[in-house]
Amino acid sequence: MGKTKIVAIVGSLRKDSYNRQLALAAKAVVGDEAEFELIEFGDIPLMNQDIEFPAPEAVKRVREKIKEADGIWFFTPEYNHFFSGVLKNLLDWLSRPVSESEPPVLIGKPAAISGISPAMTGTAMAQDHLVTLISFLNMKVMNSPRLTIPSAMQQLNQEGKLELTTSAPFLEKQAKAFVEFIQQ
Repeated sequence: MGKTKIVAIVGSLRKDSYNRQLALAAKAVVGDEAEFELIEFGDIPLMNQDIEFPAPEAVKRVREKIKEADGIWFFTPEYNHFFSGVLKNLLDWLSRPVSESEPPVLIGKPAAISGISPAMTGTAMAQDHLVTLISFLNMKVMNSPRLTIPSAMQQLNQEGKLELTTSAPFLEKQAKAFVEFIQQ
């Protein structure tokens, strides 16, 4: 068996989103313990059954990454007490069968959830909604530890880049737990 493969899905398309920066921090924490790749999915069209078969190339590309992954780590922002529409759209595509003979790619995949937000509540509500959806999609959810980081502005450096301070040990704990969770 090769090295554990983790695919990160960031629920924001913004180039320097706090959650993208958090995913990159997680990649650094994971280090050599696992392969870690951020999936780019800004080119995924809106879910539309009229174009489902054959799937658009962007959807095929992401599905292949998911199939190759041993675990999926979600980094979700919180928009109006929910996860983002772009993340929901991606999950709608990934929830569909690949073909008449091939099931959806998320079934049985281990999943972890993290999130950072400028709000005082962090991303707890968005994470709870996301757990509801991915549980319905039959993913294997690591419910604990989950990481929700509030008040993101307090963990930014002078250039406005994320530099985890008080949250760093919690990210390290979650990364270690997720690698173990996947390998069980």
